[in-house]
Amino acid sequence: MTDITLLFDFPYYQLKNFNLDKSLVTKVNGQWVATSTQEYIDKANAMSRALLRMGVGPNDKIAVISMTNRTEWNIMDIGILQLGAQNVPIYPTISEDDYAYVLNHSEAKYCFVSCQEVYDKVAAIRDQVPSLKDVYSFDQLTVCKNWSEVLELGKDTSNQEEVDRLKNDVKPSDLATLIYTSGTTGRPKGVMLSHDNLVSNAIESSKRFPIKDGQTKSLSFLPLCHVYERMLIYLYQFRGVTIYYAESLDKISENLKETGPHVMTAVPRLLEKVYDKILAKGTELTGLKKKLFFWAIEIGLQYKPYGENGRLYELKLGIARKLIFKKWKEGLGGNLMLIASGSAALQPRLARIFNAAEFGLMEGYGLTETSPVISVNDMRDGGFKIGTVGKPIARTEVKIAEDGEICIKGPQVMMGYYKDPERTAEVVIDNYFHTGDIGEIDQEGFLKITDRKKEMFKTSGGKYVAPQLLENRFKQSRFIEQIMVVGEGEKMPAALIQPDFEYLNEWAKANQITIPENSDIILNEKVLDQFQKEVDEANEKFAKWEKVKQFRLTPDVWSISEGHLTPTMKLRRKIIREKYQELYNDIYGH
Repeated sequence: MTDITLLFDFPYYQLKNFNLDKSLVTKVNGQWVATSTQEYIDKANAMSRALLRMGVGPNDKIAVISMTNRTEWNIMDIGILQLGAQNVPIYPTISEDDYAYVLNHSEAKYCFVSCQEVYDKVAAIRDQVPSLKDVYSFDQLTVCKNWSEVLELGKDTSNQEEVDRLKNDVKPSDLATLIYTSGTTGRPKGVMLSHDNLVSNAIESSKRFPIKDGQTKSLSFLPLCHVYERMLIYLYQFRGVTIYYAESLDKISENLKETGPHVMTAVPRLLEKVYDKILAKGTELTGLKKKLFFWAIEIGLQYKPYGENGRLYELKLGIARKLIFKKWKEGLGGNLMLIASGSAALQPRLARIFNAAEFGLMEGYGLTETSPVISVNDMRDGGFKIGTVGKPIARTEVKIAEDGEICIKGPQVMMGYYKDPERTAEVVIDNYFHTGDIGEIDQEGFLKITDRKKEMFKTSGGKYVAPQLLENRFKQSRFIEQIMVVGEGEKMPAALIQPDFEYLNEWAKANQITIPENSDIILNEKVLDQFQKEVDEANEKFAKWEKVKQFRLTPDVWSISEGHLTPTMKLRRKIIREKYQELYNDIYGH
């Protein structure tokens, strides 16, 4: 086993075992700038010494709010944790009102922000947060102190002994971080995770990662304030993986080509977009090339692991890989062999096509409250099954309650919700965390998620409808970007649909439909007929009472900034319903 018991042990373990020249790499002014393992540790210690001089001690809370992932984040993280203080990462996209709530609720002493945009939000509510002593920025801003001043303050090493003493006082069971869940309803809850919660999760999850220690590159773009990416960053440090931080979501394909990573994490929404882009390129081909492309897609969509489809299929798959899928790989940097998908349900067709193309797309499952991983697929030793979230990781016990709810017990279960024992008691019962998800474990031990307990609803006819299953099927349509199935207490299920406007506009052009605005296009007869076709096709496999009987298209794009989606792209059902109350009433004749 390892000698890692605390989160700040990871960089030291990396130094001893791998000592990378490139531990963390961030693009600065158009250049990739690498920080070595040694430099990372030196800067983290300087940060600890400076924070100590600034009056930070055990159990103080430091907020870190960054628009993008960057090396400074890790230096802050280790620098804070070594003092027995807590890192409180905050989603940059939440409202000013929520900023004020989280900063007050956590009683943050200092706040480190990435850029002007975040600084402006903090500045707007700063007078409402009495605990906040000062704000520092990673970017050079004229209106705000720079974080380099703090590093400068830490250059004097005369109090390093004090830092070491505080480090030695930290115990694995101590609180390491507060992660405020964006929540699909109500105020954010502060999830308390200990060092042991995250350390155990990184080490046990690491056993499912078939990568070469000390020789692997990763590209990181999912927000570090989200526990999923953060845990993986510790895992990467543990395995000697060089971490490249993507510039932004828009620049991912560029960054993939520049860095050629072997591994990355993704959410299903991103994979859907990547696949749609690949399809769009295929549609532009002509003649034999086009035929070959769609033949390969057809082969890919039938993919099953471990040669289950037989020799003839494997032969065809080999040809498809040589002629078509190889080009996909080159387009995504050439080395990608493992994509860990989490945060929402993955459509089985994406698992098939990406694995047919040898991207090693493995779906896992977890929650902020479980640090996060509960289970994950692994290609090796028969540990991969499409349509499941894999087998539970070691030291994790999963049981299914009578009503189908997934309950879990293990070292990754949170300490509780900060300052909220009542809500903690609602979800942690007899040491089991109740996930709010419905699922089953099959005979081979694979876990399958069937729905969110809270999101299932009954129609007025008393029939249960699982919206996520319907939504995932409907999103296979190129025309549908987002969809929310509604109908609780109503006579039938219906749907609010946000079209993929980019694709819809192309389709409209090709069909000689000229429409100036999104709001006009969604009322067009031909467009509505096309959507009816898409809905009918998606409905086919569902029971009569589950079928979406009516739908309405929404004129705007659902986004995080407008409140439709959480920062991890989950639907905020209550808010979407409120925004489109008129459309809802129109469906049901209210």
